[in-house]
Amino acid sequence: MSKSTSSFLSTSPSDLIRAANLLRQGECVALPTETVYGLAANALNPEAVRKIFTIKGRPLIDPLIVHVADFTSLQQVAEYDSRLEKIKSFWPGPLTVVLRRKSNVPDLVTAGKSTVAVRIPAHPVFRQVIELSGCPLAAPSANPFGYVSPTRAQHVADSLGNRCPWIVDGGPCQYGLESTILDLSSPDQVRLLRFGPVTLEQLKEKLGKIEIVTRQENQAEAALAPGMLDRHYSPHTPIQLIARGADLPSPLDKTAYLLLSRRLAAP
Repeated sequence: MSKSTSSFLSTSPSDLIRAANLLRQGECVALPTETVYGLAANALNPEAVRKIFTIKGRPLIDPLIVHVADFTSLQQVAEYDSRLEKIKSFWPGPLTVVLRRKSNVPDLVTAGKSTVAVRIPAHPVFRQVIELSGCPLAAPSANPFGYVSPTRAQHVADSLGNRCPWIVDGGPCQYGLESTILDLSSPDQVRLLRFGPVTLEQLKEKLGKIEIVTRQENQAEAALAPGMLDRHYSPHTPIQLIARGADLPSPLDKTAYLLLSRRLAAP
């Protein structure tokens, strides 16, 4: 991990105004959301967006989620779809929807695709900064690409170090899990691209049949949404899958176990 030289900002009005000013000036600022901490930049400023990819070491084929303040703002970056009316009750909240993009959204945000992933966040701090900055914010998780997402400001500082100079400390995140991603870019199909806090069952109640597609078939092509590449959300700690009835590895010190049954059999 990099040695942190980050500057922490509080959630005071003056510090949030400062964060908004930095974003307007094309800088990146780590912000709390109800899901995980996000590395935010002005979504309509290509140079600011490029900084996100540089800071994270994120491949350009992995698109970003654009965060907006409300439903009206959403329609400034994405085409309206009547099915949105059925799921508006999940906003503000941890639901991202993939829609047809508007022409003002930079290709860097969408990985060159004709779609854009959009979300209306619920976290009051993030919402205030969006409104103060006056621009939609592209914000993937504030961590190096392929690593576990941060749920506290210190996690951001520990993992990104001096690559992320500004972090708004809004305390721990509510969910600690990335948003659910739903694809409405096709008029006759609804697809779930990423599981998250808004469940498949909740979405089916509103929309009916939903196809589950959580992996990008061609890993060399631009992804439709974040989290669809094979290497993503990966801890650095080695993990081993043990078949049913197999012997446990030895030695057992400094080892944690995730059990998928009710009891651990005696050796």
